[in-house]
Amino acid sequence: MGRWSNTQIAGHPADIYEPVARNPHGNVILFLHGVHLGRLVDNAAFCAEFDRYGLPVVAPLTARSWWTDRICREFDPAITAEGHIVDNVVPWISEQFDSQLGRIALLGTSMGGQGALRFAFKHPAKFPIAAGISPAIDYQIRYYDEEGETIAEMYADPETARQDTATLHVHPLNWPRHLWFCSDPTDFHWHESAQRLHMKLYSLGIPHEHDLETSAGGHGWSYYNTMAPHALKFIAARLDQERRRV
Repeated sequence: MGRWSNTQIAGHPADIYEPVARNPHGNVILFLHGVHLGRLVDNAAFCAEFDRYGLPVVAPLTARSWWTDRICREFDPAITAEGHIVDNVVPWISEQFDSQLGRIALLGTSMGGQGALRFAFKHPAKFPIAAGISPAIDYQIRYYDEEGETIAEMYADPETARQDTATLHVHPLNWPRHLWFCSDPTDFHWHESAQRLHMKLYSLGIPHEHDLETSAGGHGWSYYNTMAPHALKFIAARLDQERRRV
């Protein structure tokens, strides 16, 4: 395996993975964590794939921000998680890894999976490649739950939160070129919202790849680790396409 380290980007922590041999094209993965703040440090399944394709990983930590463009005091009282990614993390990656537009691929699990898709729909030119594993898309369902207490702080009501979800940010004429997401059919909290996103993209004719059939333990690391090779194979192939496109 390669080597993990920790750094600060604009005053906030981030895990950095350096693969055994880095790819020569400036390709980098921006990993978005889930609501339980699960990190990839020492995760053999994901690290094996990062090494396979020579992909460095930058994994910022933003608490239970749901990767929104709303102030989450648990993360920062002055900047949103989305603002931090767009204004701080992406420029830092570009400088550290000499990465150009199209060379940074989004990858996330659960809360981070929906964040990856949401960022790609909102900023398709900046993030043309996104992969979401078990994306927790319709997070408004957690508005009144203890786990979702930050959602209630960020939004006035569940409907306001729903209007800000990834599915509602899909633009029929401007979308990311490379989309992939997956959800275990036994993931009773989040599978239905992944199905809805697929149907919306299909009805609009927006190209995307998805796996809504493979089952490997529901919502959790057993499933994430099972799907890691599929997500990274997609990302690596699409990063190569973007490089050749330019």
